[in-house]
Amino acid sequence: MLRHFTRLDIDNDLLTAMAERWRPELHTFHFPEGEMTITLKDVAILTGLPITGDAIIDSSKKPEDGWGPLILEHLGFDMPTTTPVDDHGHPPLNAGQVSVAWLVDHIQMEVNIGPDTPEDQVEQYARVYLIGLVGGFLFPDKSNRWTQGMWLNMLFGDWDEIGKKSWGSAVLAGIYRELCTCSRLGAKQAGGAMFILQLWAWEHLPFLAPRDPREFWLPDDELRFVANPPYGFK
Repeated sequence: MLRHFTRLDIDNDLLTAMAERWRPELHTFHFPEGEMTITLKDVAILTGLPITGDAIIDSSKKPEDGWGPLILEHLGFDMPTTTPVDDHGHPPLNAGQVSVAWLVDHIQMEVNIGPDTPEDQVEQYARVYLIGLVGGFLFPDKSNRWTQGMWLNMLFGDWDEIGKKSWGSAVLAGIYRELCTCSRLGAKQAGGAMFILQLWAWEHLPFLAPRDPREFWLPDDELRFVANPPYGFK
């Protein structure tokens, strides 16, 4: 379902209001009418992410020879360690962090997928796509530019094992953690998949939504008509 997602303009005012009503000790939002919270079922419906399977654990141990050889082996190219890619002078591969934007831009320039594209190049493209999806969309940092090395270890693994992970559970845990952090006095930013929280607010508090998508066509290869779908399918 995630491949159907289009660009979503984040409503910072809405998310700020939600964070102000978050109670870390209960992991719930406190409203005048009572308490509500986002659940695993919500994440599954809004995103289609699996909520059963193997737990996602931190596998961020850096290889003895660094991330460079691992990236070269699985993606087929070297990442610069000196050329800056941001205003702070950081290179694309910097102290266990990888620039998601650099990876996506590089693979778009270097790889043209077609019927005759070798399988190894298709696999490289797919892994970069997953790194961008996981590191830049589901688990972004506050800058939305970098992803942690732990995702490289995980996404360079066996394809079948990647699909067996409970990604929805990890995303929800990340949302809870970021809400607990940004609800503290003095907090100014939040990372994580806050777009899911915005979709959840639109779905459960419809008066906050821009409009009511009762019916629409899915942007699929074979268009299917879906009545009253969740907002995440839009």
